[in-house]
Amino acid sequence: MYSLQCVRCGRRINVNRSPPAKCPACGGMIEYIIDLEKMRGIKFTGEFTFWRYRSLLPEVKNIASMKEGGTPLYKAKRLSEEFGIKDLYLKDETRNPTNSFRDRSAALLISNILDLKMKAVICATNGNMGAALAAYSARYEINCHVIVPRIVDVGKLAQMLIYDATIEEYGETVDEALKRAEVLAGETGWYQATPELNPLVIEAQKTIAFEVAEQFGVPDWFIVSMGSGGMAYSIWKGFKELYELDMIDSLPKILGVQAEGCSPIVDAYLKSEKHIEKPFTHAIGILVANPLQKELALKAITDSGGSALSVSDQEIFAAEQSIARLEGIFAEPASSGTIAALGKAIEKSLVSNDETVVCLITGSGLKATDILQALSKRRKSAMLGAELSTKEKILRLLSSKDRYGYELWKDLGKIMTRPAVYQHLNDLLNKGLVTHYIKDGKKYFRVTGRGRDILEAIDKVKILL
Repeated sequence: MYSLQCVRCGRRINVNRSPPAKCPACGGMIEYIIDLEKMRGIKFTGEFTFWRYRSLLPEVKNIASMKEGGTPLYKAKRLSEEFGIKDLYLKDETRNPTNSFRDRSAALLISNILDLKMKAVICATNGNMGAALAAYSARYEINCHVIVPRIVDVGKLAQMLIYDATIEEYGETVDEALKRAEVLAGETGWYQATPELNPLVIEAQKTIAFEVAEQFGVPDWFIVSMGSGGMAYSIWKGFKELYELDMIDSLPKILGVQAEGCSPIVDAYLKSEKHIEKPFTHAIGILVANPLQKELALKAITDSGGSALSVSDQEIFAAEQSIARLEGIFAEPASSGTIAALGKAIEKSLVSNDETVVCLITGSGLKATDILQALSKRRKSAMLGAELSTKEKILRLLSSKDRYGYELWKDLGKIMTRPAVYQHLNDLLNKGLVTHYIKDGKKYFRVTGRGRDILEAIDKVKILL
């Protein structure tokens, strides 16, 4: 019911072991083609998980599963209101076993490995795929070898380590790690599970489209972040197969998103001549300088009548915080770019207010160290700001009249403990901003000339701001 075919030249490919990535004739990408006539009239049955869609996946005899798939589709009411659009939904892939969309691929790949009775797998990855493959390999007693670049999220690396994968660092980015994985697979005969080099990954990821079709229907726009480009094509292929099987009556437009610091697919779509000597983005999950699946992504965008946009890292981090603050989902930077892009698409009148939108949240923010470090710095800054604000309030109260400690605590609104107030007073005494004296058995505090100078300086700064 399925055959392997080159996307570029249409050549049919025969395979006995792990499927090849590229056509031996033209070098184009390989994909699985469904026999639609044999599949007409099928119905999805069983539990709402990844394997519910087994009938539309390449055949496997052994089923590897950790209850992946069946992830929630949330109606993002507060974000919808903020953007002023009709309906926005978030497909939350953080709810998979290792907290990312890659668990779908790991389930299908490990199933294929079990069928082939192979004992070792290799994968080049900058994060999520390595974590997922390591977990499933551990469960099914497969030796997992992961090639990671120097730039990798530590949270994802920690997952690979705890699942006991063999890890090798190679190259600066995943592009170089991928070449190493190709060489090693050829030398050792290990199963090739690198997402860009195994067409089963596209098949696994298209089940996200199947789920959204069942949970909601077909949105006007489906927004996807792009690294190598495979996910954009996976979503398009999933909806297209349902459409050709008469299971849905419309198709979504695909909006592909990349970071401004590394946007080769967007640049190709826009026919931009922009050249970045050393591509980089803090959204490491989509840091791919030479995407192997660029043609597939461009095909999905073009065929769907969609578009492509790039967003800055600042916009990505702001979107990440908006998703968490308004919808309670902690998304990794790579997938937060979908929300940042939605804002831009609305500004450019690409997406209209009465259209429905689904944004794909591919993985958890807990895996991405950059945002955690940034939030930690922000917290320290906020704590410092609060401390300085309290000292300013004490100085202003004392500038109007002298007060003793208990009186100050009451006038501050009892918002902290009395020992904390005395700690602030001691700090101000040590800096020469206040002095004290005893009256009626109580210690009174008075602002000094230096303290008044500080208040005047603060007032001048506030005028400038």
